[in-house]
Amino acid sequence: MAGDGLWAAMHSGSGGKTDEGHGLPRARWVHRAYALGLALLCAQPACARAEVPLRVMSINVCADQLVLALLPPQRITSVSWVARDDADSYLARAAARVPANHGTAEEVLRQHPDLVIAGTYTTTATRVLLRSVHYPLLEVAPAESFEDIRAVTRRIGAAVGATEAAESLIARMDAQLAWLAAHPPGRRFRVAVWNAGGASPGRGTLYDAVLTAAGAVNVVTEAGYRSFDTEELMRSAPDLLVQGASGFSKPGRRDDVVRHPLVLAYWGERSVTIPESLYTCGTPFSAEAALRLRRALEERSAVARRPLPYVGSVQ
Repeated sequence: MAGDGLWAAMHSGSGGKTDEGHGLPRARWVHRAYALGLALLCAQPACARAEVPLRVMSINVCADQLVLALLPPQRITSVSWVARDDADSYLARAAARVPANHGTAEEVLRQHPDLVIAGTYTTTATRVLLRSVHYPLLEVAPAESFEDIRAVTRRIGAAVGATEAAESLIARMDAQLAWLAAHPPGRRFRVAVWNAGGASPGRGTLYDAVLTAAGAVNVVTEAGYRSFDTEELMRSAPDLLVQGASGFSKPGRRDDVVRHPLVLAYWGERSVTIPESLYTCGTPFSAEAALRLRRALEERSAVARRPLPYVGSVQ
């Protein structure tokens, strides 16, 4: 097909750093070649905007989750390679059933999907190139609240012709959130997010929305993500710690934060975990994170009600 021929032509030249005919740096020549290839591809009827795009390519892990949930495999040309990692992707098994991409313009040229769905913070070079040739592209910002999740799910659902499936996902999420709201916990425990990254989410983040929906009180009240060290943890004295279960088993220095002696001494039995894949991306599956967290909080309620032994002596 035309896309395959153009790709072959672009890789048949010399491996030098400049194009001998024009003296252009190779990177600029390749960029122009891809732009030309995509522009020629878009000149074909196959690239015309269909009312419903039949073949969809996602180059962002969060968009991957919705594309995989909304479309059958035969309509997905590929999703990002990260979607196969169950540490970050809730639908890793579904992602393994479709091809993977690395978010490059070369892959768009080879697969020539009817629509490319991307995030707003990743694969910048590819997005700029696709926009420059007016290739069918949907750019989706990260969802930082359940309201954002509804909007993003509906936007992608409408773009790929799966509005009913999108509404079904939202309805399931809203039912879970409604159940949590109708069954408040006996006590709203104060919690701190304590992961290897060393940053804790505050107001306006999806994680904070999950904590609130679960019936917990986040000890970090500032907006956005902020540094949160052991000293601040001791000072805030949360009833429980919430940690992410990433499935990443290799040890690293980042884990020293989680295994700090003071943390193990005071919160060893006061820690709960929820899968990171449920809240790394804002999707309708994030309500499942709130449900799991509620159950985990209830399981630790007895120990959480006991005062920390140092509170009152160290302030």
